[in-house]
Amino acid sequence: MTATSAPSTESTSDSERVRRPRRPALSPSRASDFKQCPLLYRFRAVDRLPEKASPAQVRGTVVHSVLERLFALPRAERVPDRAHELVAPSWAAVREERPELAELFADEQAAADWLATSGALIDRYFALEDPRRLEPEACELLVETELESGLLLRGYVDRLDVAPTGEIRVVDYKTGAAPREIGEAKALFQMKFYALVLWRLRGTVPRQLRLMYLTDGQALTYAPDEAELVRFERTLDAIWQAILRAGRSGDFRPNPSRLCDWCSHKPLCPAFDGTPPEYPGWPEPDPGEESALDRAD
Repeated sequence: MTATSAPSTESTSDSERVRRPRRPALSPSRASDFKQCPLLYRFRAVDRLPEKASPAQVRGTVVHSVLERLFALPRAERVPDRAHELVAPSWAAVREERPELAELFADEQAAADWLATSGALIDRYFALEDPRRLEPEACELLVETELESGLLLRGYVDRLDVAPTGEIRVVDYKTGAAPREIGEAKALFQMKFYALVLWRLRGTVPRQLRLMYLTDGQALTYAPDEAELVRFERTLDAIWQAILRAGRSGDFRPNPSRLCDWCSHKPLCPAFDGTPPEYPGWPEPDPGEESALDRAD
């Protein structure tokens, strides 16, 4: 799909975010957390416990930054060699924002060896599409909308393509491999979230949701329909009401699964004989803030 260039109306400027207090909102990452495990949601959105980033997560953040910068270049410059040149400045920008990430590596040589692994992901991206043929409407786009229920949805879209005919495609980069059943359901949940927000904002159901998996060079596409998004809206309303009930009672129960092996908070989980910190009370958190690490899986 070839996209036309147009100004974005969904994003909110930094100055506006400073002036306006941000309402509590639901993001795809935090909604997915609660759906997966209410206690994980509590640890992240209420307790706000720190989590140590993995090298794979940080590499995903760097690659996302490279692709965003790539589409800011003139079409003719969107070639593999130019993309590889963007890796070092992208890592420098990530490290400037999060200096502690440099501590993941024993020394500068270890960091350089790790950074070089980004090149294979970039090459697989170019095997999936030619960015010289595209002109996205926006990259790393902040979108938000309020549902009829009053629930505010907020999230970041990796890339938004809009055809001259008005058809919308939502593109999301995944720096891991194409997932099995559990991972695929989680990824589609995120994409349906974006589709719903864009439908409510623009009155047009996105024609295509595209997930690009850069580890194994696979692309998954999905075409939502209006009836499906209506049902998904009810699902998000139900999740938010469940979050509010848990927030009032403090009853965020663990939901053990195979995903627990990758959870940073497993030592604090009662399902594994851990003890959570004392519940601090419901502070009306704003779980709509997604970090770059949230979006780089």
